[in-house]
Amino acid sequence: MTLVAIVDYGMGNLRSVAQALSHVKQENQDIVITSEPEVIDRAERVVLPGQGAMPDCMKAIRESGLLESVYRAARDKPMFGVCVGEQMLFETSEEGPADCLSLFPGKVVRFNAADTTEQGLKVPHMGWNQVEQVRQHPLWEGIADKAWFYFVHSYHVRPAVADHIAGQSVHGERFTCAVARDNIFATQFHPEKSAQDGLRLYRNFLRWHP
Repeated sequence: MTLVAIVDYGMGNLRSVAQALSHVKQENQDIVITSEPEVIDRAERVVLPGQGAMPDCMKAIRESGLLESVYRAARDKPMFGVCVGEQMLFETSEEGPADCLSLFPGKVVRFNAADTTEQGLKVPHMGWNQVEQVRQHPLWEGIADKAWFYFVHSYHVRPAVADHIAGQSVHGERFTCAVARDNIFATQFHPEKSAQDGLRLYRNFLRWHP
């Protein structure tokens, strides 16, 4: 069996992620939620979820002893970041402010209150929104452009490198909601809450060989 490790540093909706991955896994894959660095080191693939305030998430991952194993995984293993797990991949966040993992150049910013208020929109952004696939990627296979995915967030990433943007959405302003580089793919939305297209995204990840 090959391991797919979901990183448990105390912040994130881990069970729903594990259930979704288990639903679409291959027969030889074992989905595990783990807080042990050695398990992450042994895993073939790694999922980095996140939920809550960025300063709390970064404090938790540092204090958990998992930080270095996440960095090691990011070097060459297929890695999927979800929600705050996507935001953590960048350099800094306005929420706090907080320093992040710096695996992608760029920062995390809050939605523009003026843009959202003028259009009668609320922050946090909660609910279903369309995702425009701004470039081809193996994880989009079988998912129609502008498919609907489920969001819950007040902040979003602003990549410094345009080529890292894999998907965009609109909530008052156009914002990046999926990023990709080499062996890493990450989304602001929650695939585990996004019905069949979300499951297809996870299925593609579990079969992806970057």
